Amino acid sequence: MITLNLNGRETEIAVEEDTPLLWALRDELGMTGTKYGCGIGACGACTVHIDGQPARACLTPVKAVAGKSITTIEGLAENGLSVVQQAWVDENVPQCGYCQAGQIMSATALLTSNPDPTDADIETAMAGNICRCGTYPRIRKAIRVAAGRMSHDDNS
Repeated sequence: MITLNLNGRETEIAVEEDTPLLWALRDELGMTGTKYGCGIGACGACTVHIDGQPARACLTPVKAVAGKSITTIEGLAENGLSVVQQAWVDENVPQCGYCQAGQIMSATALLTSNPDPTDADIETAMAGNICRCGTYPRIRKAIRVAAGRMSHDDNS
């Protein structure tokens, strides 16, 4: 048994230590928000947060995250949508939507570390997330909208 701190809860899972976190989440725990894209860490569809940093779940063995805080797309908000998720909806970002969980996880990590990113900051932070539909302009706009809302919430 491996104990994970998953979305703020202790979760025990019986898998081999070298099982990729992606498959533990999807196949063993039924958390299908984290997507399988390429399996080699190049597309970003499987992005989760490990101790607050974006990481590729397809490349991360379960044993490497024991005792660390793991956040998936399902754990971004306790009730409803996070600010970033709401901006995604409001700006009508997804087309097919497959990559969007990973995109949102990367955007959330960016805004946590840099609440007022420039376009260059956004480009750098999001470079590892691929969208086959090409919704990059809407992704950038949603990140700017979320940053503005987060800044407004801080000033309230």
